[in-house]
Amino acid sequence: MHSESRWARATAVGLPAAVMSAIGACGLDRGGMWRDEGVTFQVARRTVPQIWRLLHGVDAVHGLYYLLMHAVLAVRADEIALRLPSVCGAAAAAGLVGALGARLAGAWAGCAAGLLYAATPMVGYYAQEGRSYALVSAGVLAATLLLVRAVDGDGLWWAYAAVLAVSCLLHELAALAVCAHAVSLACARVRRGVWGRWACAVGAVGIVTLPLALVSRAQSDQVAWLRTPGWGSAGRLLRAFVPVPTGMVFWACVALALLGACAGPRALTGVALPLVLTPPALLIAVSRLRPMYDDRYVLYALAGLPLLTAGGLATLAGAVTHALRRRARPAAGRALPRRARPAPAPRTRPDRTPDDRARRRARPRTWAEPLTGAFTFPGSWADRRARAGTRADRPAGSLTLPGTRADRPAGSLTLPGTWAGRRADARAPALAGVVALGLVVVPVLLLVGYALVPHRAGRAAAQRPDDLAALSWAAARQLRPGEPVLFLPAIGRRSALAYPAGFAAARDVALRESGARSGTLYGREVGAVELRRRLAGAHRLWVVAEPYALRPGPLPADPVERAKLALLRREFSPAGRGQAPVRGGASLRLYVRREPAARGPAATAAGPPVRPAGPPRPGPS
Repeated sequence: MHSESRWARATAVGLPAAVMSAIGACGLDRGGMWRDEGVTFQVARRTVPQIWRLLHGVDAVHGLYYLLMHAVLAVRADEIALRLPSVCGAAAAAGLVGALGARLAGAWAGCAAGLLYAATPMVGYYAQEGRSYALVSAGVLAATLLLVRAVDGDGLWWAYAAVLAVSCLLHELAALAVCAHAVSLACARVRRGVWGRWACAVGAVGIVTLPLALVSRAQSDQVAWLRTPGWGSAGRLLRAFVPVPTGMVFWACVALALLGACAGPRALTGVALPLVLTPPALLIAVSRLRPMYDDRYVLYALAGLPLLTAGGLATLAGAVTHALRRRARPAAGRALPRRARPAPAPRTRPDRTPDDRARRRARPRTWAEPLTGAFTFPGSWADRRARAGTRADRPAGSLTLPGTRADRPAGSLTLPGTWAGRRADARAPALAGVVALGLVVVPVLLLVGYALVPHRAGRAAAQRPDDLAALSWAAARQLRPGEPVLFLPAIGRRSALAYPAGFAAARDVALRESGARSGTLYGREVGAVELRRRLAGAHRLWVVAEPYALRPGPLPADPVERAKLALLRREFSPAGRGQAPVRGGASLRLYVRREPAARGPAATAAGPPVRPAGPPRPGPS
């Protein structure tokens, strides 16, 4: 039994990790980066001093991730290497979900939870994105598993604090997981000493991450593009957390999750339910006052829903197995002569004595103790912990699957050594295995196969907000050597930074100092006088413009952007050809110089500057 349970635990961790690795690696090179990935790619290829200088002005929240990707891209600088750490993080997260489920509800339930996590399209989406969110999820789940082990007495508080600190340094909103852990400890009703050790670990994490929080607060303008979330945000997040977001499969998953939350193993519910509810609820509540919410910031909370769904499957399997056992045992008992049937033993309450009550009070509280009345699989961690104590330690009325030591109570209708007893004992483990396989693993495997369709659709380049490679290819086809290019606004330069080959022959007419040298993302630009001087002899001008930049309306508030747009409107006009719109709204347009008589008055004299109706994202978040 010990070697078999070890194999089951290894399967619960390894199989979801392998499935997630295969899903993440399939189609990893989709032929183009979008804007946030482009920022990672161009920043991570800078030197460490240049990255450190950049973090003082922008993107401090991603500083540790940029340093990690600097080491990765130093080996190979391409899109596969850019996304490979996210694939590894998603695979590790799937294995950790399986490990959590196996520890709290049994190996088969853990395997089901890990496979459900791997089958969720939102996980696959961020597994193929060159940002830190998949790694943050793996870090938070590893910290959660270490917390469970530390509470059980393994003495891993230092490891819990270290992993949680790294997760918060990868993205500071991972600190919301600390609130979920606090709720889990409250549900487990741990002792005062456990609370003290947890508080020391969290205090150490706070000391480490406090400088990052102070610096990133000064850079809060980077998330000015976020909007105030409403009730619709919660509904969209729920559908994103489920492997199939529509139809009967969606409602079946929700029903199983509710079953797991209400009737599943209490240890599993006490960990999974706070994880899936607390971080999104807190972030949405805070964002009602100051918008900070985006679903990717709480990607790690998604792991709670597969755990609850697996708990519901385990509860359903336990109920069916218990019903089959009740039907099988009376039949075996009727096969014996009436005089051979033993008299039922009177039910007693062995914990009524003062010695038993003192022993129960002295026993340390563990995550497995609240499993009163729960269904446990034979060979699982929770089942072994339940069988480790005396019969007096097992609460009355607890239901276990056949084949365990606790499943042979006094007064059974089958005698040991008889034909009916041997047959019932031999049939019980097989019955438990068949029910676990039929009600837990097989539906999950079918759901994984069904969810591969949205997985394939989500990894296409068309599912990303924009495509920097397509814009660079359009520039390579149409730009002549030495022709000037103007980026409206400056963040449009991200395509040239991510794919410089397409703009290698052109001349960036407004650039004064590159981003690497100036410590910025997109560089510093010249003023209106210098820009007019550089364009004095140009008759053709290529403009890379965001969709909002050329809309009719007031000029932008930034003086450099206002000068560029005023000069373009006054001295140039769109040509009849040479326009190349690209998916996502960005476009490459050809402008020609106006005739002197056709030039109108400068557009800069009308009123105070006002921001355009659709402000750009100031930078990656």
